[in-house]
Order: sequence, then C-alpha cells, then structure tokens
Amino acid sequence: MRNIGIEVKPPAGVCNDEDCPFHGKLSIRGQVLTGKVVKVYGKTAVIERELIKYVSKYERYMRKRSKIHAHNPDCIRARPGDIVRIGECRPISKTKSFVILEVVSSAGDKS
Repeated sequence: MRNIGIEVKPPAGVCNDEDCPFHGKLSIRGQVLTGKVVKVYGKTAVIERELIKYVSKYERYMRKRSKIHAHNPDCIRARPGDIVRIGECRPISKTKSFVILEVVSSAGDKS
C-alpha cells in the first residue's frame, strides 16, 4: 500500500484496481471534499454536497446542492447513505474526476 500524501485512514481491503489511489497509480491533487453517497452503479458513486450560501439582498441563507461523480474502488466499496471523503484526480472518464478516499461514517452507524 502506498502513501497518498493525505491524512486518511487506509482501506482494510486489497484490490487490483489501476484507478485506486492506494493500490494503483492514481495520484490525488487539488480539492478534498466531503459528501453523502446518493447512488452507486458499477465502479461509480454519486456524491451529493449541501452548500449554504448567504444572499445579501434578502439577508438570508440559501441551501444549494451539487452532485459529483466519483470512482468507487473495490477496496473501499462505499454504499448509499455513507458519508465519504473524496479527492480530485486526473479525469478517469467523461464525468469522473474524483475518487473516494475513505468512508467517514457508514450508513449503518448511528453516530
């Protein structure tokens, strides 16, 4: 297992995925974000982030959502409902430029 240069808990599983930052050759650079997994299909996960923005005209806060497609390596296997940390990488496909680094809290946890 290689050091990716970011303070995350390494996965317990092992995989042969070339696009895994821990067991493959994928480098992480750029943003590191946190969000909730909404959907998983194949090796792709859809992560939803909720952003709170201040609107000065109305002197109120507004909620916005953004969805990001991220690569879900076999050694991590995030499921819908999990809170995950994702990191930016080179484009893996047309819509994927992020990879899941760790599961912060699982959907089964009550904490």
